[in-house]
Amino acid sequence: MSDLSAGAAAETARPLSDHRVLIPLALFALYVIWGSTYLGIRYALESYPPFLLAGVRFLCAGSALYGFLRWRGMAPPTPRQWRNAAFTGVLLLGFGNGLVCFAEQRVSSGIAAVAVASMPLFAALFSGMYGAWPNRRESIGLLIGFVGVIVLNLGSGLSGSRLGALALIVAAMCWAFGSVWSRRKEMPPGPMNTAAQMLCASVALLALGFSSGEHLPLHPSTRSTLALVYLAVFGSIIAFTAYLYVLKHARPALATSYAYVNPPVAVLFGVLLVGEHVGPYDLAGMAIILIGVGVITLAKQRRS
Repeated sequence: MSDLSAGAAAETARPLSDHRVLIPLALFALYVIWGSTYLGIRYALESYPPFLLAGVRFLCAGSALYGFLRWRGMAPPTPRQWRNAAFTGVLLLGFGNGLVCFAEQRVSSGIAAVAVASMPLFAALFSGMYGAWPNRRESIGLLIGFVGVIVLNLGSGLSGSRLGALALIVAAMCWAFGSVWSRRKEMPPGPMNTAAQMLCASVALLALGFSSGEHLPLHPSTRSTLALVYLAVFGSIIAFTAYLYVLKHARPALATSYAYVNPPVAVLFGVLLVGEHVGPYDLAGMAIILIGVGVITLAKQRRS
């Protein structure tokens, strides 16, 4: 009996150990990769229109991932799972990412990242509507992170159009609601969830793009095409899969903490690759944001 009990305990502890390793790795992918995608979108928009850019990105990534998973023997989603994946995918990738691409025609990649950093606040609000308000330490981390975003914006000297700013706020709200809603629905298992959401979102984005008069470029630049490939492989398949994993196995405040790290990462990529200037407000804002994320990460995980 003791051997059986020890074996059962080991089996029970293994998933916990896996989560302790995989969740930090997934968060690292979200922080770094998604922080770089704002600059990637900027490069891709040099040749591709916004909604077709997002639609082609998710169609290619979703088709490749879905085909690979089916080839490996994974079962396709059920009709209910397809329905839930379609609704979530349209919110997260259709509105969430599509509107970011639309906004970056009018505002800089830095201010896009800063505006999207409001997403955890909307996520906390929507989670509260379902009875899952952030605990005290998570609330403190959220407030610290929001202050850091304000300080970062004070030093960035960024400006944008009202239409672009509105699109970014709507994008953050849709992403937050889709994230909270999907946690309570039956979704496809594992990476099949990623593939299904990308495929469903690509249909909506391509339909919107073509119906609004967008056209695919006949001779896109090499830099734009490479940026599109980077967005599809790293920004979509790898990072989005990591996000759905964290969203399933961690509290919403931790899963959405990437939105506070992405702005300083986006600024740093601008400095390293484009030669943008970073002032004292930018450095202070980044430091405050990282403190806020640290508070969220270290918050006690309360189980219902």
